[in-house]
Amino acid sequence: MSKNGIVYMIPITLGDTPVHQVIPEFNNSIINEIDVYIVENIKTARRFLKKAGITKAIDELTFFELNKRTHEAELPTFLKPITEGKNIGVLSEAGCPGVADPGADIVALAQQKNIRVIPLIGPSSILLALMASGFNGQSFCFNGYLPKGQKERIRKLKELEKIAKNKQQTQLFIETPYRNAHVLEDILKNCFNTTKLCIAADITLPTEQITTKSVEDWKKINVNLNKRPCIFLIG
Repeated sequence: MSKNGIVYMIPITLGDTPVHQVIPEFNNSIINEIDVYIVENIKTARRFLKKAGITKAIDELTFFELNKRTHEAELPTFLKPITEGKNIGVLSEAGCPGVADPGADIVALAQQKNIRVIPLIGPSSILLALMASGFNGQSFCFNGYLPKGQKERIRKLKELEKIAKNKQQTQLFIETPYRNAHVLEDILKNCFNTTKLCIAADITLPTEQITTKSVEDWKKINVNLNKRPCIFLIG
């Protein structure tokens, strides 16, 4: 009976950044040992693997797509190659798989089945934003996406602001790029002037901008966040 394979969590670039700038070369040696990938988007995954300089023939690899359209009943079949001794790579759309990413579902199943999971080093927009914010890095909470409805979003923002102040705990959240301007507007209109806000946009890209100011000071400047991947931090 063959030895079970390993699930590798493989970070990818956060945008059109040179791979060698943010991904260790060691990761490439792992990539070239893998024949099966579980990915959020096959097109994105193939593009990254080519960019990373994979030597295996892309068309000979097996890809399983794991996203919001994937049925939970399909997941066990994704892990079947593990029992054949094959390693599996998990790729996100950007950054670290399993963090704010559907890849967490396959990892949970792998853990249940006592399959070894190895996370590889790579860029995490959450940690990079926190590092550059000047906010509390001892206690922080990533809240994912805010509610889509404006009333619910404003209520959530006020709740996060209160937690940040009372617990001295940094609050991080994200939004789809085309709604960034709406989120910023809600923050500036509904949070206290003294509240500190960090906006981290285009992390690791040439256009990277990570700036911390009070809400009052943010009101004095015009920042274009349209279609730019952002993380917001309240501290």
